[in-house]
Amino acid sequence: MAPTPTAGPQPPADALASKLKRTELQHKPSSIPGREIVQVLTEIPCGAESGWHIHPGEEVGYILAGTVHMMIQDQPTLILPAGDPFLIPPHTPHNALDAGPGTGQMLSTYIVEVGQPLAEFVDGPADP
Repeated sequence: MAPTPTAGPQPPADALASKLKRTELQHKPSSIPGREIVQVLTEIPCGAESGWHIHPGEEVGYILAGTVHMMIQDQPTLILPAGDPFLIPPHTPHNALDAGPGTGQMLSTYIVEVGQPLAEFVDGPADP
């Protein structure tokens, strides 16, 4: 089923929308059976975190502004200044913290399972 056309950019209906400013830029069917492509602009205030969460598919992202500390379960934290790309594998817990200066901005393209929430909060890794 094709997404319903909208009158303009809309916030995606997912768990992160309650914590961050997220604007859905496009939402289209994929050529991959059972997948759809969703592109989102996320704004993270300086010092704020997204919270640990997962996506039902890949997140291919690019930092537009700020410096984002991308914490990915079982991997070293990535320090991503503006201009850096990142890739989060499907169903992989991760958390983004904007270290500034100013509001961090990320452009993310998700290649996700049709009919699933774009993001779901999960428990983060236990502190050592």
